[in-house]
Amino acid sequence: MSLRLAALLALAGVTAVTAGCVVEPPPPPHPHRVYVEPPPPPPAYVQPTYVEVVAPQPPPVVEVEDVPRPRPGFIWAHGYWHWEGGRYVAVHGHWEPVRPGYHYVHPHWERGQGGWHFRAGIWVAG
Repeated sequence: MSLRLAALLALAGVTAVTAGCVVEPPPPPHPHRVYVEPPPPPPAYVQPTYVEVVAPQPPPVVEVEDVPRPRPGFIWAHGYWHWEGGRYVAVHGHWEPVRPGYHYVHPHWERGQGGWHFRAGIWVAG
């Protein structure tokens, strides 16, 4: 056998032996697809439910409330008496951001048919 043939066979043998030793890196992980369900469409317009609070007796005398000093851009919404569980419960006042072009009507009670009717605080144009 010639030296060239022996070298060629040796090279082929080494290549065959070392070819099995090559470690192939693992394929990159597939990104996980996350499906985010879109929010449900808003319901068709539903007329808001209005609940009128009627108490059988007048509210207590106005509770003395410490009205804080004025804050720019806010008005103080006075506290009021809330009818709950067959009795009046005091609700403390809070700050309301000013709405240009509107004035605030504080929560109050009015005597009406069937007893005392509660009027929630609202903003009125003008």
